[in-house]
Amino acid sequence: MLRIGLTGGIACGKSTFAELLVRRGAHYLSADNLAHQLYAPGAVVYDEVVRRFGREILNPDQTVNRTKLAAVVFPDRVGELNAIVHPAVIEAQKRWLNEMAHADPGGIAVVEAALLLEAGAERDFDKIIVVTCGCEQKVARYARRMNLPAEVVQADIERRAAAQMSDAEKAKRADYVIENSGSVEDLERQAEKVWAELQRLAV
Repeated sequence: MLRIGLTGGIACGKSTFAELLVRRGAHYLSADNLAHQLYAPGAVVYDEVVRRFGREILNPDQTVNRTKLAAVVFPDRVGELNAIVHPAVIEAQKRWLNEMAHADPGGIAVVEAALLLEAGAERDFDKIIVVTCGCEQKVARYARRMNLPAEVVQADIERRAAAQMSDAEKAKRADYVIENSGSVEDLERQAEKVWAELQRLAV
């Protein structure tokens, strides 16, 4: 089985590109969704995160409020949080990849993870895809996603980006760089080209 790591900067369209690969037959795992599960009360990460960052990050039902947590950790304590979360996420990713390899030995499995390179997880993959786009597109997409004015999200994007490797640095470490500043049709063309190459490698 071919193991693909998919990453990129905030609001660059990683999930959109992942969906195009899924439509073509890829198995898919979102590390962010995985992290959500690990934050659930009783899960391995939950107790340590609450102990370290305080009960003020919790909702009334005792679940972790990710927005409140982000406000506490960015930018100065993000390393502290990552030290708790990354090992658990990477372990769960490995289990999923092994399950996929057993279920579909000739298949293509894609793990989407915003901090894949920062977490040192690239060694678990055969190929790395980095999705990138211009700053204007990031702000516009993030504003749409959060339903907020562009000037409000600009600061949040900069705050989160400061805790990540730059897009240029990520691109240097990629096997495939997907430029997502253009149209949906352009992204489809890039997906088709990359998918054809991945299929050849998976045989």
